[in-house]
Amino acid sequence: MEYTSGTSSWRKAVLRVGRAFNPLPGHRRSGWTLGVPLIAATAGLLFTVSATTSQGTTLREDNSVRLDQLVGKKEAEVSTYVGDVNQLRADIDALTGAQAGGDGPLQAERTRGEGYLGDAGLTAMHGPGLTVRMDDAPNGGNGLSTGATQDDLVVHQQDVQAVVNALWAGGAEAMTIMGVRVVTTTAVQCVGNTLLLDGRRYSPEFVISAIGDPARMQASLDAALGVQAFRDAVRAYGLGYSVTRETDIVAPAYQGSVLLRHASVPR
Repeated sequence: MEYTSGTSSWRKAVLRVGRAFNPLPGHRRSGWTLGVPLIAATAGLLFTVSATTSQGTTLREDNSVRLDQLVGKKEAEVSTYVGDVNQLRADIDALTGAQAGGDGPLQAERTRGEGYLGDAGLTAMHGPGLTVRMDDAPNGGNGLSTGATQDDLVVHQQDVQAVVNALWAGGAEAMTIMGVRVVTTTAVQCVGNTLLLDGRRYSPEFVISAIGDPARMQASLDAALGVQAFRDAVRAYGLGYSVTRETDIVAPAYQGSVLLRHASVPR
């Protein structure tokens, strides 16, 4: 830990401590007589600075561990509420359907709204497409490259994002990650080497399936710079990557919340 601020208060404090133990003129002190008080005073100053800086927390606490514990707690909360949300949604649909039966304008609006469900990812779809699999390097890599770090041997958030963006750019009509429907508000986030989707964590291998023209999506994957960079890492470090053509991919309806808390226009 380093403290700097011009002619730092740290250095001034050390100088004051040194002056306090300077010997009087004509009086010689032994090395121990001078050294022990100076070391003790300096150690006390260090303890004081550390206590002030930490403010009761652990200075060397592993933030990744804390984040992992927080994600685990929130994941448990999500699992608890999923059943309640699904039941409430079913109740709302049933009540809305019963009310709309004898109300012409309400039935018309409901029919119009149902026309948008497919584009919003709220209805199941199936059809031909591609499945992409991405995995960490087994047993620390395949030995094809020297000097690799642990960071080089795992699938990162930007790797998954590159594949997802390339599939959308290639005309994907619907997509799933680990069987979870991807919609407009889906965020691809990684915590450590796990993927976080809708409050749940998934470990590699990561499976991404997209419904659409297989040839067009394959061409988009091949042209995407982010995907090319990952494939270079596959060759260098032995990570897993495969693309399979599928005749009938099933993309279930999205089951999460569709409420927007905020939005902004890209600049």
